[in-house]
Amino acid sequence: MSASKIVNRLVEEFREQRPIRAGSLIITVYGDAVAPRGGTVWLGSLISLLEPLGLSDRLVRTSVYRLSKEGWFTSAQVGRRSYYSLTRSGWRTFERAYQRVYADSHREWDGRWTLVLTSQVANGERDVLRKELASIGFGTLAPGVLAHPQPPHDALAGILQELEVQDTAIVMHARKDGLPTSRSLNRLVRECWNLDELSRRYHLFLERYRPVWRSLRAARSLDPADCFLVRTLLIHEIRRLLLRDPQLPEDVLPADWNGTAARLLTRNLYRLTYALAEQHLSELLQTAEGPLPAPAPYFYKRFGGLYAS
Repeated sequence: MSASKIVNRLVEEFREQRPIRAGSLIITVYGDAVAPRGGTVWLGSLISLLEPLGLSDRLVRTSVYRLSKEGWFTSAQVGRRSYYSLTRSGWRTFERAYQRVYADSHREWDGRWTLVLTSQVANGERDVLRKELASIGFGTLAPGVLAHPQPPHDALAGILQELEVQDTAIVMHARKDGLPTSRSLNRLVRECWNLDELSRRYHLFLERYRPVWRSLRAARSLDPADCFLVRTLLIHEIRRLLLRDPQLPEDVLPADWNGTAARLLTRNLYRLTYALAEQHLSELLQTAEGPLPAPAPYFYKRFGGLYAS
């Protein structure tokens, strides 16, 4: 199948979803494409960018308005044009989430676990803390005991400080006696983080995007608009999976785990499409000063370094 046909099929599959969660897609586009290039864009150009994905003018305007009410964006009026920028809290949320999406997942594990004991945390704060820690990969090993073998320590410290529980939550380090892994520990990990369901979702992701990768890699030339569409849908889908993924070290993952292959495919397809997608963004998106600024240097560090595949 030609590259254009397989991209059209991918887009049609997305457009047929009901409901189309426009707010979530806009978050994806801002985090992936707009944030590295200043974080501000004219609403009219954003509407043009998203129209091929089935988002109408009215749906984009309504969604951006709601996201502004939720604290994601702040707006400025210049003449008759509205420009939307990320708020500080929006930036922090993006940084925390997208660090998990673009970071290198291959890290050596020393066998230690980080435990957070919540029994001393006030009842009203305990559930909030549990949910926030779950968002960075912690699982509940037992009532009042959350654990992760390789947590993002900066994010953990930030959550404890933001919730003002750094003096009541107890953070400890532990190491399994004997070998760092065992059949019983692996079974506990599998159940605690519901890895079977997540692996199934990764399998579906691989089934959808492997044909896209093969087709685009074999094409003699690629269309910038197609590259933007593929890159956006790719990150939109993998983002939702990775934010559910505790990103555990390979030592404790099941042998049939599909997450590693999904991350590798994402990296390869992103590297293949990012440059032409950036060209498309430069042509369509506008700020009050004109075209988008060039991507910040950190953009090119994604997935261990961006270069042509």
